[in-house]
Amino acid sequence: MNGSNWYLLQQLLNWLEQGIEPWLATVLETYGSSPRPVGSMMLYHPSKGIVGSLSGGCIEQELVEQLAHAEPSCPQVIRYGGNAEEQQRLQLPCGGHLDVLLEKISVENSGHFSQLFQTLKQRHHTGREIHLHTGELAIIDDQSLTTDIQRDGQVIRHALRPHDKLLMVGAGEVARCVADIAKNLGFEITLCDFRDEFLQGWQVNGVHVVRGMPDDLIAESFNDPHCAIIALAHDPRIDDMAMLEALNSQAFYVGAMGSLKTSAKRRERLSELGITPDALAQLHAPIGLDIGSKTPYEIALSIVAHIIQHRYQ
Repeated sequence: MNGSNWYLLQQLLNWLEQGIEPWLATVLETYGSSPRPVGSMMLYHPSKGIVGSLSGGCIEQELVEQLAHAEPSCPQVIRYGGNAEEQQRLQLPCGGHLDVLLEKISVENSGHFSQLFQTLKQRHHTGREIHLHTGELAIIDDQSLTTDIQRDGQVIRHALRPHDKLLMVGAGEVARCVADIAKNLGFEITLCDFRDEFLQGWQVNGVHVVRGMPDDLIAESFNDPHCAIIALAHDPRIDDMAMLEALNSQAFYVGAMGSLKTSAKRRERLSELGITPDALAQLHAPIGLDIGSKTPYEIALSIVAHIIQHRYQ
């Protein structure tokens, strides 16, 4: 489950608590080129507008016009771009088309989505099961699903996974720039540092700041395959402490900022402290993609791009 779906579920629960009953659309299958992956979700309510996206814009307008005259019913699957005329009218890329599951969500469904949200909040994999004939909803174990969407006759199963989290160790200008970029890419971001002189005046909206050392924080809150951990302090007291814990975690990305020389010395220290060669091979240092970056924002761009590359691997 990507970050946009995580925040969409939060908005859905918020609306249901207010008695607002929206339409929920989910991408089931794509053919040809598609700007949004299978499993992407979108909410729509006439008085609240659109939250999320199905196609980057070409399908949304068509769907909203259809929903203006739609009556609540059992869930249904709609195909967009099923013929040449519709592909041209909707301007679907590369002649592609997509199948969308459409559901009218009622206040009575609040329990279903609340349970789903709480399971994901606890960092567990889960999933939805939707029966097209009856509209019955169920929570299922995502581990039983081999794909994000599974279609079995009149039953659709949608795998949902925890949102991605990013831990930045070390306050500074690069961390500020990383946060500015990553917060728009579906990451929940935390900054950890014990140095008051660096934390003073450091603030980015939406970033949780923890004053202290990173080792316990990593063990407690950043130890699953949906976490990225990056050391940006240029201070071995905090960077090495983070790497010792991070390289023994399940994080999908672990990186540390520094030159080739600095990175080589860091690897020597970590090896002497007991990090195995296999674990050390997971360390990205120097961090980021080699794009010739010089300024803090360029460095941040290379770091976030590298994290995204590994997220989708």
